Amino acid sequence: MRPLKKKLTIAAAVANAAAIIGAVVLTALGSHAAKTQSYNYAADRWSSGGKTKYSQISCFFSPDANFDKNGVGGLRSMLLSELKSASVNPTEGVDLVPDAYSAPAGTAMVSGDASGHSDAEITAVGGDYFFLFRDFKLASGSFFSEKDLMQTGTVIDSQLAWDLYGSDEVTGMNIYINNVKLFISGVIETPSTKPEKRCAGKTPKAYISYYAAGLIFGASADQSGLSDTAVPEFRKITSYECIVPEPVENFAYSKIKKQLGDSYKGKLSIVNNAERFTPKKRVKALKKLGDSVVAKDGIIYPYWENASRMVEVRLSLIYGARRVLLIIPLITALCLIIMGYRLFMRKKEGLKKAAADGVSAKWRSLKNHMPKKAEQTTEKES
Repeated sequence: MRPLKKKLTIAAAVANAAAIIGAVVLTALGSHAAKTQSYNYAADRWSSGGKTKYSQISCFFSPDANFDKNGVGGLRSMLLSELKSASVNPTEGVDLVPDAYSAPAGTAMVSGDASGHSDAEITAVGGDYFFLFRDFKLASGSFFSEKDLMQTGTVIDSQLAWDLYGSDEVTGMNIYINNVKLFISGVIETPSTKPEKRCAGKTPKAYISYYAAGLIFGASADQSGLSDTAVPEFRKITSYECIVPEPVENFAYSKIKKQLGDSYKGKLSIVNNAERFTPKKRVKALKKLGDSVVAKDGIIYPYWENASRMVEVRLSLIYGARRVLLIIPLITALCLIIMGYRLFMRKKEGLKKAAADGVSAKWRSLKNHMPKKAEQTTEKES
């Protein structure tokens, strides 16, 4: 092999090896980045490795969309009806469409029975599965749900627990939000990933039921017609999410989009969480990367969704770079195929002659062997 050709061959081999190694590294980085956003994998946690395929859909509404519990009820009824029509029936004792809804209630002064106090961001949560979607890590205590008899429990993060009581072992202790008395049901760890830390900010977090939100924040609403014992209702819902069996691809996404699309046009964002981090979708999103970076609607996303959107942008760049790297071995493979084809065409006549000579030699060998075999057979018979 001539020196120049040898050098080019070595350079091509090194470039292909580097491209393949780089693609593997980028794949691992992308997979790790996606898995850190665990809220997008609630459907996997719900299925627990079962054979039924589920989708996970998140709907985000602008504050002026006026989506409320009636809208939640309508969505539930529609999904259950469509699943029944598709011959998907619930298992006894298991919800067919686990869902949850929430809305930011605002920032409020929070205190405890001790001298500690702090401002905190309050989120009202409804449904039985809000904490399944969030995948918060409990430091102590437990989560609450809509089925609980007592609806005055609250889940706070460890930062707020330390601000109030100097400990995160505070389950059952009292907490006062705008002077309304609640009790601490559980304490969760603060966000751990970089995107979540950036989007969550440094203000402590507390999660309360819609009943408690009515007690605390409903007093400023119009209460005409309410009795003295009635609790003002907190109605705002800016986030709805559900897990739905998928009898066909994109079943839940298409049904929800059809149900809500026209009524909340320009005030709604629907996310198919199960597909948002796939390489194909992220590379395709590169064409509209600016749209995902700049919010063009009035929707205020919760911090966990903003963190996932940050990861989406990162994954688009990672998987885009991976595709560029894979062009190198692809081009090399095409060049080898072309070179092989040209070599074959040049040697075709010679190969045909060699093949024909081989066949002729084999045939002569067989012909020479056949009389001998016939003689041996005759001798045996005689």
